[in-house]
Amino acid sequence: MAVIKDLLQSADWKKEKHVPAIESPDTIQKGTVAPITVSVGKEIAHPNTTEHHISWIEVYFLAKGEKFAFQIGKFDFTAHGASTQGPNTSTIYSEPKVVAHIKTDKSGTIMAISYCNIHGLWENAKEIEVV
Repeated sequence: MAVIKDLLQSADWKKEKHVPAIESPDTIQKGTVAPITVSVGKEIAHPNTTEHHISWIEVYFLAKGEKFAFQIGKFDFTAHGASTQGPNTSTIYSEPKVVAHIKTDKSGTIMAISYCNIHGLWENAKEIEVV
């Protein structure tokens, strides 16, 4: 029986266009709001066409010492150039890039998952320290 963790793919986002790139401060001040930017195709552009696109990105935070992660956000990308005129004809394309903001008093791990309609689920993680 397959489980989701077996389907998650990972790589260096600088070398693989499907991996979510996580950009955030390495250290944040306790109780302050910090930005988290997650994008797919930061170094190597992802096609983002009707036929091949990123459908969504989810962002989570797992505080050190906690058992369960908190969902920061789920972001759907629904414009991929499709129209009644045919694939890639509308000129409207979603860019798989989001900015979320968190406030935490605990250090932990930011985790992101993205979904490509052809190549499946991709993950990445980044540690942050709260001082």
